[in-house]
Amino acid sequence: MSEYRRDYTPGACYFFTVVTFQRRPIFNDAMARSCLRAAIAKTRKRYPFVINAWVLLPEHLHCIWTLSENDANHSVRWNLIKTNFSREMGHLRSPALQNESRRKHRDGTIWQRRYWEHLIRDERDYQSHVDYIHYNPVKHGLVAAVNDWPYSTFHRYLKDGAYPVGWTGCGIDGDDGFGE
Repeated sequence: MSEYRRDYTPGACYFFTVVTFQRRPIFNDAMARSCLRAAIAKTRKRYPFVINAWVLLPEHLHCIWTLSENDANHSVRWNLIKTNFSREMGHLRSPALQNESRRKHRDGTIWQRRYWEHLIRDERDYQSHVDYIHYNPVKHGLVAAVNDWPYSTFHRYLKDGAYPVGWTGCGIDGDDGFGE
C-alpha cells in the first residue's frame, strides 16, 4: 500500500489538481458547475481559504489556494467539496464503474480518490503555476486563446492588469511536470 505524504504548512499557498473519476467530462454541464461553486462556497464558510487562481475544465480543475494563518488542513476542504458536490449530483454516480477497491475505500464514481497538491515555494513558483492554470484550456485544445475559456480566473487577472492584453502563455512548454 502506498504512503502519501502531504504538506501541511499553516497559512501556506498551495497548487492543486483534482480530477473526475475516469476523467468523465462532468463539468460540461452547467448544473455540475453550479453545484461545484455551491460546494466550494459552503466549504469556505466553515473553513475559509482564498482562491488565488482557478480553472475548471470538463474533467479536472487546477487551482491555487491560500489557507488561513493558523490552518493547514486542505484535505478537510477537498473532502467537504467533493462530498457536498457528490450529494447534490448523485445522479452522476455509476454503479457499473464501482469495483471492489472503490467499495472498500468508500469511494464513489464521481471523483478520483486523491488529488495533487504542491506547496508554492516562492513568487516565481507562484507565477509559474498561475500561468499554467490559465494556459491549461489551450494546452488541452479546448480553445485557441486563453481569453476564450470562460471558467478561469484569467479574466480577473487580465482586468486587474496582471497580464497584458494578448497574453498567450507562450513561455509554457508541454513538459510541465504535473503528471498529466
